[in-house]
Amino acid sequence: MKKDEFLDLKPMLLQEIAKPFNDKDYIYEIKFDGFRALIYINKKEIIIKSRNGIILNEVFPELEKIKDIIKIPCIIDGEIIYLDNGLPNIRPLQERMRTKDKIKKQFLQDNYPALFIAFDILNNGKSLLNTPLIKRKNILEKLPENEVFQKAKFYKEKGKELFQVIKKANMEGIVAKKINSCYYPGKRVNFWLKIKNFQSDYFYIGGYALNKNNTISLFLGEKTKEGFKYVGKIAISNKNDIYYKVLKSKVIKKSPFINYSDSSTNFLNPKLEIFIYYTEKTKNNMLRHPKI
Repeated sequence: MKKDEFLDLKPMLLQEIAKPFNDKDYIYEIKFDGFRALIYINKKEIIIKSRNGIILNEVFPELEKIKDIIKIPCIIDGEIIYLDNGLPNIRPLQERMRTKDKIKKQFLQDNYPALFIAFDILNNGKSLLNTPLIKRKNILEKLPENEVFQKAKFYKEKGKELFQVIKKANMEGIVAKKINSCYYPGKRVNFWLKIKNFQSDYFYIGGYALNKNNTISLFLGEKTKEGFKYVGKIAISNKNDIYYKVLKSKVIKKSPFINYSDSSTNFLNPKLEIFIYYTEKTKNNMLRHPKI
């Protein structure tokens, strides 16, 4: 296995569907809320690479301990997570990705240690890309674990039941993968699926902006005791949409938000409501993954 082979690989991607299902031809896993990554290991080094090709060794140096237990050359696909009282919490990892200050970086590393959850192996000295998923899982299962490296559990057939467990725990969702699927780097396929655990509510539209790709961003807010607060934005189809015709006629000069103002935004009197799905709210009360 050449180093270049790893550096050229990109993770296989999932299509999103609305509802869980049961199927004997699929296996099901928990969808962990973290950072997707590929790990390359050989006799001399370990390289941790993000989905976008960024090398993450300096951000998560504790993950280099994986090389202490895995002695074969391999490429492993998985998720970098932080467990907060047993549940994934991406926020400390996001802060670790952002911070440049050395003292703060060390503090975050000591107090919010990363864990790599492995769910696929793409090479074990030879390419496994054309090996059926269940066989790759069996190969992965033989690898040892330590405090920074664990293997994802998978369940056969019972996707609906797993989703109900995830929903009660208020976790992000589940993943469904065809049991005999090969691995297609960088491809989004219809036999690897993600089903997210969405919350939903009504929010007010407090502004909009036209985008270069001919979509419209709607700026969402909610009314609180302190005032009207910005909580995020979503994109909708093109400017010929019925939304645009309505919005264009209701533009006001001043931002209605107490926590957001930008001259490129067309602000509105927040009277129009829209029903939004989202996975959770951040600590700053922003919507994560909002959609209509």
